[in-house]
Amino acid sequence: MRLTEKLKHAFVITAEVDPPRGADPTPTLQQALILRGYVDAVNVSDAPMANVRMNSFMLAHLIQARTGVEVISHLTARDRNVIALQADLLGAWALGVKNVLVLGGDPPERGDHPWAKAVYEFGAVELARAVSKLNGGTSLAGRELEGKPDFSVGVAVNPGAADLTAETEKFLAKVEAGASFAQTQPVFEVDTALQFLEALGGKSPVPILWGVLPLRSARMARNVASWTRVPGWLLKDVEKRGKEAGMEAAQKVLADLHGAGLAGAHLYPLGKVELLREMLRPIGTRLS
Repeated sequence: MRLTEKLKHAFVITAEVDPPRGADPTPTLQQALILRGYVDAVNVSDAPMANVRMNSFMLAHLIQARTGVEVISHLTARDRNVIALQADLLGAWALGVKNVLVLGGDPPERGDHPWAKAVYEFGAVELARAVSKLNGGTSLAGRELEGKPDFSVGVAVNPGAADLTAETEKFLAKVEAGASFAQTQPVFEVDTALQFLEALGGKSPVPILWGVLPLRSARMARNVASWTRVPGWLLKDVEKRGKEAGMEAAQKVLADLHGAGLAGAHLYPLGKVELLREMLRPIGTRLS
């Protein structure tokens, strides 16, 4: 059953794995194997933080072929023009990639090639619209395709953003462009999710997988708090008890999201996939 079908019937869990920095996919395949049976799909980033990593579409194909775990492959607008974006998408579909999360992408100056030239012909909204057009059987130039894909289009959203009105407007624009599901930045209280849904009028037009991140240190907590909402009580608790407090908070928000009847959760291991098994263990392997 495809991810989008699962979202109609169960509480879905996804998690991120790290693409390798070299030509050996083994470390990432091992991460996917650790998570198999615990998650419904894994995310593969597209040159995250503008650092060179293995191509996300090719790696997604390898993960699915060798582990059987479904993949959500990221695609950023940073590195490719409209021709290359469409070509890569068509090739990805031929390789069996069925889910794509469209993003603008981090600027090159943040990464390991700060002199690289960014493209950014599209933003996330335009990229979602481009995938939808391919799904409809034509290129952006209007030419009919010889066989069309059927991607599930994911988008990112930050329910803890300082300007919730602007964030909801951006999210709804992505949905109008063709998004079929969303994954969020981390939330640390279920109220953050519920407030975002309230800003949307009480319900999201597409399923949302809410981000869950086990904070491991006070420094990490302060960094995360610089770009999304982290409650003061949690900052103080992590300052006092470290990763134990972060893990307990992650376990609680995950259980609360499930208890609130929301669509699912997207887990952020940040390279420590074993932490996710620990987070899930007290509440069972599966929540559905």
